[in-house]
Amino acid sequence: MADLSLHFSSRVPLAGTFTAVNQILSTWRQRSRDRRELLGLDYRTLRDLGVTEQDIRFEASKPFWRG
Repeated sequence: MADLSLHFSSRVPLAGTFTAVNQILSTWRQRSRDRRELLGLDYRTLRDLGVTEQDIRFEASKPFWRG
């Protein structure tokens, strides 16, 4: 009878996990930068975009993890 054993590497699932965590952190950093930039827009730019200062304040007040 043949001796058959199966081995699973625990590193394979972690590779996807690290990639996913890196993507999440990257998204959070981008949201934070975008929201800070929104706060710096002048009235004319806001008008061109069709948003109010209240809209910008609402968006900028969200925590970085909320989309």
